[in-house]
Amino acid sequence: MSKNLIIPLVSIAGIGPKRAKAFAKRGIKTIEDLCYYFPRRYEDRRKLIKISQLIEGEIQTVRGTVLAVGQRRSFKRWLTITEVAVGDASGKIFCVWFSQPYLKNYFKPGKEIILYGRVERYGKRLQLNAPEFEFIEDEVKDLTRIIPIYPAVEGTSQRYLRRLIEDVLDEYLPSLHEILPYNIRTRHNLFNLAKSLRVIHFPGDENEQKEAYRRLSFEEFFIFQIPILLRKLRYASQPGITHQSQGKLASLIQESLPFRLTSAQLRVWEEIKLDLASSKPMHRLIQGDVGSGKTIVAFLAGFFALEGGHQVAFMVPTDILARQHYENIRGQEKIKISLLTSSLDKKEKTKIYKEIKEGKIDLIIGTHALLEEGVKFKNLGLVVIDEQHKFGVSQRALLPQKGNSPDILIMTATPIPRTLAITLYGDLDISIIDELPPGRKPIKTLWLELKERKIAYDLCLEQLKSGCQAYIVYPVIEDSYILDIAGAKKMYAQLKEGIFRGVNIGLIHGRMKQKEQEEVMQDFKEKKLSVLVSTTIVEVGLDIPTATCMIIEHAERFGLAQLHQLRGRVGRGEAESFCVLLSDAYTMEAQARMTAMKNFSDGFKIAEEDLRIRGPGEFFGERQHGLSELRIANPLTQLHLLKAAREEAKQLLKADPNLEESAHLPLREKLLQRFPEYEKLTIVG
Repeated sequence: MSKNLIIPLVSIAGIGPKRAKAFAKRGIKTIEDLCYYFPRRYEDRRKLIKISQLIEGEIQTVRGTVLAVGQRRSFKRWLTITEVAVGDASGKIFCVWFSQPYLKNYFKPGKEIILYGRVERYGKRLQLNAPEFEFIEDEVKDLTRIIPIYPAVEGTSQRYLRRLIEDVLDEYLPSLHEILPYNIRTRHNLFNLAKSLRVIHFPGDENEQKEAYRRLSFEEFFIFQIPILLRKLRYASQPGITHQSQGKLASLIQESLPFRLTSAQLRVWEEIKLDLASSKPMHRLIQGDVGSGKTIVAFLAGFFALEGGHQVAFMVPTDILARQHYENIRGQEKIKISLLTSSLDKKEKTKIYKEIKEGKIDLIIGTHALLEEGVKFKNLGLVVIDEQHKFGVSQRALLPQKGNSPDILIMTATPIPRTLAITLYGDLDISIIDELPPGRKPIKTLWLELKERKIAYDLCLEQLKSGCQAYIVYPVIEDSYILDIAGAKKMYAQLKEGIFRGVNIGLIHGRMKQKEQEEVMQDFKEKKLSVLVSTTIVEVGLDIPTATCMIIEHAERFGLAQLHQLRGRVGRGEAESFCVLLSDAYTMEAQARMTAMKNFSDGFKIAEEDLRIRGPGEFFGERQHGLSELRIANPLTQLHLLKAAREEAKQLLKADPNLEESAHLPLREKLLQRFPEYEKLTIVG
């Protein structure tokens, strides 16, 4: 990418600080970011249909005039309904939006509008539920071509976005440097970069758009693979730690467990033991569904390393999870185990830092606090990172740097299909725990509308009568009148004095002091509390076998992976368990998420559905990979292209590992820009 595209967006006339801030929220900070801000769909406005020709159940686009606007509160306390009648010469249709009261100010009778959404029947009339819309002013050109529709930027209309992007492409495409080498483009019959960017935003026809999409997808896969392959080459060239351990300590721990490991756990444990005994550094990813028992396998690896005289660092995303691991594992003879979280005071931290540096602490369990500069190890031999998707790629790289090529074990309960994992995590060896402990029953998942809330509460009360416990989860702490949703604090008070009167009920959320959170969780674990009202703070790691009921309020506000994680907090014992999704789910995406949760319990299938519904850019996201590399490519549907790009990346690095040839310099520049760690990955000599 030519350097003159890496300039701030505010350099464009008409984009001031306020608008630049709105663009920055969408990850658009430079001219290049804007060029790569791809449409999420297109409207062929050359072929708009009449309202009278709308087909029930179809997703369609129509043009009309606003006839009337109204707003009312439904009989449900938390629901505002905005209703707009739109007509053309052939008829009229009603459009309905829920919980967005501010929309009333947008619609004025007589305004020309284009609507996009699913046509549904409500009683005797057809209507569009929460359709996307755009007002037509005097943009005649946009009514005679295929129009890109972009993810919304706050305070910016689609028409403005189109004009802005078209102007930027006109000005800057001529100075664009090609990234893919010519021979690779020729072999795969790919457009050049300038043409691809022009066409992906403003295609002349469907075939042209597909070719631009193929070229840009290939480029993303190709660029993404190079650092992965280089990391693997670097790992292979480094001397590792050969752990001199007989595995006696790990065997003693295994024998003391109140359960037997599953065959899947045993298989993965054998794979890890071979890695630890090898002279090559271990870089292994364990994928396993919620509750499959990844943690105990990781701790066995830890004890194996400890027996060989090395320190072990175990990093998790939350204080609650860190403390739970610490409480479960402490008390082992001859092993000094410590806990390090950000909530500790300076004096406690200083003491722990000193003991880690002197080698007096064998196993340290902690959160991001482990990454602090003051943490220095005497002999770090194994790094375990739990719930790795909660950490950015740069964060994951920091902890291993505190040792001399320590073995690395990464765990995730947000799995992706194995074929994709091999390609996307090609620098890691992959183990899969694809079996749940015996005795676990499938969790029954129900999807109820908000008006059916009492059914959920009655089910919960039945579970409490049998001595079980329950979670009730809310998406926010405080009530949100803008979003029209209830908050955990207020509902806790209402539930305590209402339907759960006489029941021991507690509240936990992220704004509480750490000590308060720990006390509430301890009370719940000891069954002093029967119901725990919470936010997503309970999302990961909690293991309460007697918790059999999970009610998730306003479930449409959660992502699919998050819903699956929350559901995994129940069903951890042998009793039948339930997860109730309370949601009116008006949007198509929300309905798809609720349906997936209801129909599937397997984490790999859930992940596939999540990837299909949201697309890879959102699925992998910045937290997962450090950058949103996959802004357009979809590994689930373009696996053949991903494999081809990976093979080309392999061949290129074989011929020019440092990308020093003149034809490869634009690619090197792009990699340094996109992956700052790339410079450290290059192989010299």
